Amino acid sequence: MSQNIPEKQWAQVIEKTGGPVEYKEIPVQKPGPDEVLVNIKFSGVCHTDLHAVNGDWPLPTKLPLVGGHEGAGIVVAKGELVQDIEIGDHAGVKWINGSCLACDFCQQSDEPLCAKALLSGYTVDGSFQQYAIAKGAHVARIPKEIPLDAISPVLCAGITVYKGLKESGARPGQTVAIVGAGGGLGSLAQQYAKAMGLRTIAIDSGEEKKKMCLEELGSHAFIDFATSKNVVKDVQAATEDGLGPHAVILVAVNEKPFQQAAEYVRPRGTVICIGLPAGAYLRAPVFESVIKMITIKGSYVGNRKDTSEALEFYRRGLIKVPYKTVGLSELQKVYDLMHEGKIAGRYVLDTSK
Repeated sequence: MSQNIPEKQWAQVIEKTGGPVEYKEIPVQKPGPDEVLVNIKFSGVCHTDLHAVNGDWPLPTKLPLVGGHEGAGIVVAKGELVQDIEIGDHAGVKWINGSCLACDFCQQSDEPLCAKALLSGYTVDGSFQQYAIAKGAHVARIPKEIPLDAISPVLCAGITVYKGLKESGARPGQTVAIVGAGGGLGSLAQQYAKAMGLRTIAIDSGEEKKKMCLEELGSHAFIDFATSKNVVKDVQAATEDGLGPHAVILVAVNEKPFQQAAEYVRPRGTVICIGLPAGAYLRAPVFESVIKMITIKGSYVGNRKDTSEALEFYRRGLIKVPYKTVGLSELQKVYDLMHEGKIAGRYVLDTSK
């Protein structure tokens, strides 16, 4: 089953690790029996995409590679085994492109931990193309009233921070610190936290990010790590009892915040690591970690249920995505801005340009 589908399409492709990305025509693939073909209308750009280009992680990418894993579009073809999604439905191609659905982890709804998981824009081609393939069981089901450009960043950044907040165990009325608050993940984390009844402290640097976090995203306090003389004391002082936040959500792209969080989280608090700075290590003082009984844990994207819940928060009008739209052909410019650390909010690529 399919609509009229062209033989060729425009895509951003890397031929070798380190790039560059090349905007060119490539063939449109056909979906397998358990797959769908999604006509990607918009795709968010994530720091992971830049890590994939640069080969920053110990996991090798496929080459040549079409990056991207925040693709929102319309189902135009599907394999004969796909029963619960129809041609014309709106769907999202996210980081978890597919998994085995049979292993221990898949059976307990931890599909991201599946040893055979397919990763969009990393081990399989992703959403920086006009037509992308994903497993029918794993594409996000996007309600038709949701605009595809605005929802695309939620397909990775939104799901990921929402899952991290769930993993933190923070309860309504408690305080979470969000480190890297002014970036794509951080801007969404503040909103999900607020929608979940949490009080937020934003940690980042610069006046533009401070204004965005306090005025637009509803954080109660902003700590500028670049100008603060003592980040640990300032974060603790921003909490109501001075003991520190109940949880810390680390979405920063450099290593230092990962080595400070354990010092300012409150006793019995939880540090959630989400950002993946290249080559970085966690550090925590053993004495304080023990006597404060703190928890440090990783949180990695989300499962299919986390996805539908994260999308539902957006559908209900509780999440606004700060984003700028540029053409798919301009991906390299977005990477350059990321490399220079000059991105506030999220960039979304329009595949028609």
